[in-house]
Amino acid sequence: MPYDLRPVPFRGGGFAPKHLRFFGPATFLAVLAYWWIGTHLGWISPIAMPTPMEVARALIDMVQTGELWQHLGASLQRLLIGGAIGGISGVIVGFAIGLSSIARSTALPLVSALFPIPKIALLPLFIIWFGIGESSKYATIAFGVFSPMVIAAFGGVDGVDRNLIRMAQSFGIPTRDIIAKIVLPGALPALLSGVRIAASIGIILLTAAEMIGAQYGVGAMVLASGNLMQTDRLIAGVLILSALGLTVAFLIGCVEKTVLKWRG
Repeated sequence: MPYDLRPVPFRGGGFAPKHLRFFGPATFLAVLAYWWIGTHLGWISPIAMPTPMEVARALIDMVQTGELWQHLGASLQRLLIGGAIGGISGVIVGFAIGLSSIARSTALPLVSALFPIPKIALLPLFIIWFGIGESSKYATIAFGVFSPMVIAAFGGVDGVDRNLIRMAQSFGIPTRDIIAKIVLPGALPALLSGVRIAASIGIILLTAAEMIGAQYGVGAMVLASGNLMQTDRLIAGVLILSALGLTVAFLIGCVEKTVLKWRG
């Protein structure tokens, strides 16, 4: 009796994400089209929302006058310095909690108590401590980035397969090499996820910090535009912040593709 040979479809995709290249741009174009149609047909009040062309002209004007680079440069400097201080400190503390029983018993409860505190609420306190200059802004961003990076680093270390660590210890591999070659690679996915969250929190806190006592910065520009009812510049500033978030997410995605190739 002959067998009916039929191809069996492959079902082992493992929920691997597919890169649908045109879906993202199509979404933004749909939002832009609705915005353009709504403002031109009167569905959206021109007082509440300027037209896309008005916002585009405001952006072009800021580029030509150099105002955009002045504000954006100040914001990037604060985000990079504050984010680096908070991120590096958070990773160090997170690894210590994940690797040391003493650190886990002492630092983890403290981090858990600090994590739910709204960091924006501490901005006035940082101004009292560090002054109204750059130091208070760096401290606000660093403190906001610190907690999610601690949780991400600790979770990443805690998720590493303990059998791999035990095997390395049984072969007498030094602790330094175990951390560098087993723990760190195993914790990288969680660390990069933590960077995504921390970067978003950092941008939010950057905007809030710049709205208090900053002459330059995207947040200061948005606040000044709102006070003067310049909605075209205000929306332009919001779009700049959105583009900053998208750029950071894109860069993190590039890093993930490079360092996490082993995941397949």
